[in-house]
Amino acid sequence: MHLSRDVVLLITYSGDFFTIDRVAEALSKKGVQPFRLDTDKFPLEVQLTAHFDKSKSYHTIECNNRSISTEQVQAVWMRRIWEPQLSQELAPKFREACIKESQATLDGFWDSLKETTWVDNLERIDYASNKLRQLRIASEVGFVIPQTLITNKAQAAREFFQQVNGKMVSKLLTALSRSMEANSSFFLYTSIVKEEDLQDAESLRYCPMVFQEQIPKQQELRVVYVNGNVFVGALNADMYAAAKVDWRKPGVEIGAWQHHQLPDQVVRRLKAFMGKFGLLFGALDFIVTPSGEYVFLEINPVGEWGMLEKDLDLPIASAIAEALLQRMNN
Repeated sequence: MHLSRDVVLLITYSGDFFTIDRVAEALSKKGVQPFRLDTDKFPLEVQLTAHFDKSKSYHTIECNNRSISTEQVQAVWMRRIWEPQLSQELAPKFREACIKESQATLDGFWDSLKETTWVDNLERIDYASNKLRQLRIASEVGFVIPQTLITNKAQAAREFFQQVNGKMVSKLLTALSRSMEANSSFFLYTSIVKEEDLQDAESLRYCPMVFQEQIPKQQELRVVYVNGNVFVGALNADMYAAAKVDWRKPGVEIGAWQHHQLPDQVVRRLKAFMGKFGLLFGALDFIVTPSGEYVFLEINPVGEWGMLEKDLDLPIASAIAEALLQRMNN
């Protein structure tokens, strides 16, 4: 089945629900046809063909008895890119080659859509994903940030521990493999560091880590920015155990999300921050301290927001659809 001229491509994976469905529904209500592409189903269940000749080039993609060409795609929502799910029967030496070729083919598909509206552009997502760059730019626009050390030197980590009076957390600069079990690494999520953890910290020489002062919390905020609109959910820090420092960790009881109004000054800084990255979308984490100070932690350019729409009835999906259409119609 071929779709009409006005198609919005939704890039995701087969395990994605709710957020993807809400955006697809919002687009349909606005008279535009969404086309969902589950990247983990390519190449086994999705067919992609690229055509090049002297006069023009275009790609076609087929899945679930629907097909589109790149000429029909007016906008792209970049939700998730996942690794191909290949048959276990495939020999490992072929498996690696198939994954590389599949990813290179998808890269060519994204490239063929480079003149299309994206929320957000892949290069900008990659640029904004660097946590060190985030901290630098956050500081430049006036956000308060935690004291931070990134090092592969054990002694530097121990000295920083003393500098922050033993109130220290650790985190990774990048996400580990998507398939990694939640509890397979002490440092997978933001974790409290104790002095004994640093006694045998020589393994840092193999892999640098991020260490930050532990900020006292009154509330934790998930702030979702969509093309100038700001949606906020707040968690009271006393609703979950102090030892479980990261509310995103599976199994942490977080209590109820609450509405929260950001001060105008924080909103102005947020818009300046997003402007520096050229992003239309971002999910940001802040801490509100007991004294009422707003401390920037990080931004995820493709972060989660479904819980805010579900629990607080915030119209985030509609705002994303509107951002796609607004750019499309300009």
